[in-house]
Amino acid sequence: MTIYMSLVLIVGLFGGLLSAAPPTSLPKAAILDLGYTRYQGVSLYNDVDQYLGMRYAKAPVHELRFRAPEDPEHNSKLLDASSFGPICVGVGQAPSDSLAEDCLFINIWKPTNASSGLNLPVWLFIQGGGYANNANANYNGSDVVEQSGHDIVFVNFNYRVGALGFLASETIRQNGSLNAGLLDQRKALLWVKKYIRHFGGNPNHVVIHGDSSGSGSVAHHLTAYGGRNDNLFVGAVAESTFWPTQRTVAEMQFQYERFVKDVGCDGHDDSLSCLRSAHIDTIQEYDVDQPFPGGSSNPAPLWYFLPVVDGELVQDRLYTSFDQDKLIHVPLVVTDDNNEGTDFAYNATSPDEVAQFIKNNYPGLSDLQLDTINKAYPVMDPLPKHAAYFPSAAAAYGESTFTCPGNHMAASMSRYFSPGKVWNYRFNVQDPTEIANGMGVPHVFDLPAIFGVGETNEPTYSYATTNSAIIPITMDYYISFIKALDPNEYRNENAPVWLAWGNNQGQRLKLQTNSTKMEEVPPEQAERCAMWMGLAAAMEH
Repeated sequence: MTIYMSLVLIVGLFGGLLSAAPPTSLPKAAILDLGYTRYQGVSLYNDVDQYLGMRYAKAPVHELRFRAPEDPEHNSKLLDASSFGPICVGVGQAPSDSLAEDCLFINIWKPTNASSGLNLPVWLFIQGGGYANNANANYNGSDVVEQSGHDIVFVNFNYRVGALGFLASETIRQNGSLNAGLLDQRKALLWVKKYIRHFGGNPNHVVIHGDSSGSGSVAHHLTAYGGRNDNLFVGAVAESTFWPTQRTVAEMQFQYERFVKDVGCDGHDDSLSCLRSAHIDTIQEYDVDQPFPGGSSNPAPLWYFLPVVDGELVQDRLYTSFDQDKLIHVPLVVTDDNNEGTDFAYNATSPDEVAQFIKNNYPGLSDLQLDTINKAYPVMDPLPKHAAYFPSAAAAYGESTFTCPGNHMAASMSRYFSPGKVWNYRFNVQDPTEIANGMGVPHVFDLPAIFGVGETNEPTYSYATTNSAIIPITMDYYISFIKALDPNEYRNENAPVWLAWGNNQGQRLKLQTNSTKMEEVPPEQAERCAMWMGLAAAMEH
């Protein structure tokens, strides 16, 4: 099991407990009447109020399982918003007090003095977890609100994942909703549009930011309904963009039939009604990763329940949508970490094992195509504590699934919108522990630098010591983009000007402690990304 997957399971098990509810001794915040109910949060020590565990949709249980989210129910009571609600139970997880099917809760941090009509910029964070888990739940937004000069509102939320969020079939299309997890996100965006003014936020200045599958979700919202602009956001940040295999509903029919059989609903006339009536413990017993047709279970695919092309919200594959300008034109930041693939790669000892690892995650690739990939990623310099071909597998998976899709997003938005409104960075902050473990600068390693030490559920590593200087640099770039749709306007005084991606191959910022500067995208990486784009059609089957 990779370090990242271990962290996913830890966060999944304890995500509702980490960033724990504030002590009851904290003063009460203002009562906010949202029309359908009233909420009261608490005021923190830093002139920030937090409102936690608010419902943005009705509980998606019983007949609402596998359906689009519905408006929350009206409630005449004053509800306490001082603690987080359960996060959404996902792949490989059992329900508990902190993991549940009833999980569609939203959290907000606002300046204490912010009231309706103040129209502050809104930072809306979409957490990652491979569409399998709510892996980055309950981040505390009080630090970024304070560091902004109490000039923004921060929002995060849960959404359905795993089988409950992304089980796909024609049966679900006919009597339910495909891509329910993405529809949850859409519901949260609509909730913010309608209610954020009560928290001092500007409903017409919302910037969406996602990490990993949250970043892949940002790509889906940029291309939603063929690029239809519903004016739900004015800017976007795609952090470590995640584009796994993306299949059609017909291509995922096998998954539904397998799940129906596993749960014990294959003998019923109405299999979907049977699934809706099944106990959540039974559903979760089979909410697990299994091989794709053409792949194997050794190693098992990293991701199994994923967004599908549904012809509505997701009208085409992401490479095609971006390439054909079926996207909303907004200022965009795209990022990646230097070693995106090390958290996921199989510890391969040979080129054949690299090929098998890639094949199990992208089973549509032919032997000839796998040979081309192996030639593009020959044996590399060894990494501590890993086999000889681990670096090759990590580099191949990291570029195919994260870095190259991000570069494609940046290039497309530059080409079709504005080369001066797209920015890209490579995060290269060196942590001694990660380097010694052969992980380099792994996937979403920048999260504590964005939100602050202790404000995420991520390990702090050297951010509190030798790498502490990178936090204000990184955080202020983000805050500036949220406020001005430009990372430079309010950047830290010690930070260089972050030049835009530009035309052609592109340029990016290298974020590194005491060595942040601009650099060109290496020509050899651009060539490999062109190879992956050429393979995209096969990879998505």
